[in-house]
Amino acid sequence: MTVRSIASTPDLSSKDPDWWRQAVIYQVYPRSFADADGDGLGDLRGVTQRLTHLAALGVDALWLSPFYPSELADGGYDVDDYRDVDPRLGTLDDFDAMAAEAHRLGLKVIVDLVPNHTSHRHAWFREALDAGPGSAARDRYVFRDGRGAHGELPPTDWQSVFGGSAWQRVPDGQWYLHLFAPQQPDLNWENEQVRADFRTTLRFWCDRGVDGFRVDVAHALVKDLTEPLRDLGSPELSGEAALTRFAPGTHPFYDRDEVHEVYRDWRKILDAYTPPRTAVAEAWVPGPRRVLYARPDELGQAFNFEYLQTGWDAAELREVITGSLADARAAGASATWVLSNHDVVRHATRLVLPPDTDTDAWLLSGGHAPAVDAAAGLRRARAATLLMLALPGSAYLYQGEELGLPEVADLPTEVLQDPIWEQTGHVRKGRDGCRVPLPWTTEGPSYGFGTGAAWLPQPPGFAAYAVQAQDGVAGSTLELYRTALRLRRKLLDGEALTWSDDVPAGVLRFDRSEGWRCVTNLSGRTVDLPAGEVLLSSAPLEDGRLGPDTTVWLGL
Repeated sequence: MTVRSIASTPDLSSKDPDWWRQAVIYQVYPRSFADADGDGLGDLRGVTQRLTHLAALGVDALWLSPFYPSELADGGYDVDDYRDVDPRLGTLDDFDAMAAEAHRLGLKVIVDLVPNHTSHRHAWFREALDAGPGSAARDRYVFRDGRGAHGELPPTDWQSVFGGSAWQRVPDGQWYLHLFAPQQPDLNWENEQVRADFRTTLRFWCDRGVDGFRVDVAHALVKDLTEPLRDLGSPELSGEAALTRFAPGTHPFYDRDEVHEVYRDWRKILDAYTPPRTAVAEAWVPGPRRVLYARPDELGQAFNFEYLQTGWDAAELREVITGSLADARAAGASATWVLSNHDVVRHATRLVLPPDTDTDAWLLSGGHAPAVDAAAGLRRARAATLLMLALPGSAYLYQGEELGLPEVADLPTEVLQDPIWEQTGHVRKGRDGCRVPLPWTTEGPSYGFGTGAAWLPQPPGFAAYAVQAQDGVAGSTLELYRTALRLRRKLLDGEALTWSDDVPAGVLRFDRSEGWRCVTNLSGRTVDLPAGEVLLSSAPLEDGRLGPDTTVWLGL
């Protein structure tokens, strides 16, 4: 790994209200980040104690996955109270202390917002159950009578993302909609009380100094509830992948045109603060539809999952990068890039799985069918990271990827927490493998995550990935990330790139307007490097040439 010294340039992110356009945001999954009280569950004080790690890493902001009161039926995305902290994770005072320390260290704070559904323990839902059919309380949710002679059949054939019917029957005979777990009843966004309450929630966190929001399932809030509710006719049409089989904006419960009224309303609130608060949509929709959520008068940015889902193929990556940049420009937004998050197999593992791998079947095999070459996966992940960080726009990192953590595919089934496992009848193992708590030290019952065992077991191999094992070690993945983020902050300015076509097959090369270029070799052979001074490489060069699965940044 070779680094060229570059003169320091001003850090504009702390002064520019558009800091998010080129930011690096680090996702913290609080229950798996750091445990300060020793109960095995990560907490807000643990986050605060480890914020120096993020500052040293060089990120601009942290995004906190849900920390609200929850029974954890879906890892915290089943929210009991949107304006409080789960007692197991701390208090509002702990949140304020964490935010204050983050801001002292120059880090922005983004929090997760879950507006599609509440928990079944939410005060509103308990009231709805008590109030009965036809009540105002039930109108905040989507309750319907069932079909069949005695209402014993679900109102429609809609399917849950987690498997099975999207409807759950209650004792009085009615059914309620849950696009996810039964413990996550969907809200009715045609109800003005729902809209007003989320305006209050936005202001509550903005007033506490939050810098932005990540909006969970942003594309599913508004449903077509016109009677009679329409069947889809096929289970697979309930999934986001089927959106292309509907006219844009017409699916009964995904990506409906009316949802944009909600976000235009929210933008007025976010822009009332100085500086304006940011927002990013989690919207699993095709690119041309995704950018609608990123318009300046709506959320401003949207996750680019097409990039995450693209295989390790030069032609496919170039096509997705080019299209993503064009879509972002058309929306007046910046592009977003992400390789891992709390819902997908970690990219240090995923990128070396054969393209046709059924990841559900692979997880059920404990990660053995097919077997994964961990060293090859890490090499490819490092190359993918430098490629991503060279692209114009915002990069979202997932906790632990800076350590090169692989997916923990062999978790025993008795420790699984993801509701997908039970709800699919043990057909899908779920997402716990990417949520295993982080290793901070090379020893201890949870490798420094806490003083005792962690809520999900860590494999013995995690010791080699620990922060302590990599800190200050030349060539380690942690030091690669630190160096890359430091250089990136100094190099980035504009939001354009220029592709080079005169490259060997399987190679990506582009120049940035700031006077540097990125070259990634996705082929299986060593290739010559173009002219330029090596700033950073994801793996050692081979006699001055670029080996397979390697990315290099060059100064022009």
